[in-house]
Amino acid sequence: MFCMFALCLCWWRLAGVFGESVSVTEGDSVTLNTDTQISKDDIRWTFGAENSIIVKIKIKRQNFSTYDGPDGRFRDRLKLDNQTGSLTIMNIRSEHAGDYILLITGINRTIKTFSVSVYARLPVPVLTFSSSQCSPSQYNCSVVCSVVNVSAVSLSWYKGNSVLSSISVSDLSISLSLPLEVEYQDKNTYSCVINNPISNQTTQLNITKHCQTCEGMIAPTCLKQKCSYSNNGLLQVLQTLDLRYC
Repeated sequence: MFCMFALCLCWWRLAGVFGESVSVTEGDSVTLNTDTQISKDDIRWTFGAENSIIVKIKIKRQNFSTYDGPDGRFRDRLKLDNQTGSLTIMNIRSEHAGDYILLITGINRTIKTFSVSVYARLPVPVLTFSSSQCSPSQYNCSVVCSVVNVSAVSLSWYKGNSVLSSISVSDLSISLSLPLEVEYQDKNTYSCVINNPISNQTTQLNITKHCQTCEGMIAPTCLKQKCSYSNNGLLQVLQTLDLRYC
């Protein structure tokens, strides 16, 4: 028995076991290629740690069969290439991430594995603004870049091509926010970028459009209260502009 097992192990090593990592965005389709042509060999595709059979190809019988999987997650999602045996997974979701094994039996004996990672489609970062300081010579614009319900991403502020700040999250689905403060007179280009290993989304900061100058604005320290009595004896409180305090 041991000799048979050792012979079998050696045979598979000679036949070849190949691994390939594949990354795809949720909702897209991905094709796992056999890199061969169907001849007289039977082909089988399995998925997951349980090696659930999702495809069987019997050449002699001209039988090409796909299966939904034990929990039905592959229903109406599998497409076979009848010339190569390559497998396409359509409208892929997170539950389709995992290991796929291609087993070719016959003359071209081969095992090939695919590790498929599925990433959520990224949202566009949203910018919110507020003024933090105003003086005759300077106006600072406070900006917060945020995204909601994300996982396995990084959120970063860029000044040109240089990273100013960044925050990352792993597998948890949470909301992220990243602040930035710039001067109105700043002529640099700023952008907020969310990315994962296969895609990104960017929102540009337009300082001229989103941040206001001090023109037409009165700083709080410039406003002074002045009290006076009206003709009917009522006390009036007026706000006046005193440039000595600006």
